[in-house]
Amino acid sequence: MILKKKICMLGSFGVGKTALVQQYVNSMFSDVYLSSVGVKISKKTVRTDGTSVDFALWDLEGQDDYGAVNISYLRGAAGFFLVADGVRGETLSVALSLRAKALDTLGADTPHLLLVNKEDLKEKWEITDKVLDSLKAYGVRLLLTSAKTGLNVNEAFTLLAKDMLE
Repeated sequence: MILKKKICMLGSFGVGKTALVQQYVNSMFSDVYLSSVGVKISKKTVRTDGTSVDFALWDLEGQDDYGAVNISYLRGAAGFFLVADGVRGETLSVALSLRAKALDTLGADTPHLLLVNKEDLKEKWEITDKVLDSLKAYGVRLLLTSAKTGLNVNEAFTLLAKDMLE
């Protein structure tokens, strides 16, 4: 049996949403920054716990104003990722605001993960371990990722798939 699941990628401009999707789908990374306009949809099938899941990955254009995200893009999503750039601390507040909006739209029990990206640049991070620990204590599930090195990229999608199958 194959299940089909829509996943949305949410976050500010330049946090690495597209790079994470490309790393996951094609196992590749490009330093060339191309801003997404509207939505770009990629597909990948993942097998977890004996079930095949067809992911439709909706890479939404970056939003620095959380009110500007197009609600119609969220409809029908079975889960979502919030992406923040560890080097740019302000992207975390945008991600958390988008989290509130997405949960309000999709339902409070919608599976999701916060991905704090660019772990390969950890020495330049503005987002501190203390902040991350407080988010975890508050119940926010998060992973540190690097689209460049692939760190925790497959793990993030596998975790979300398992959450959606529960």
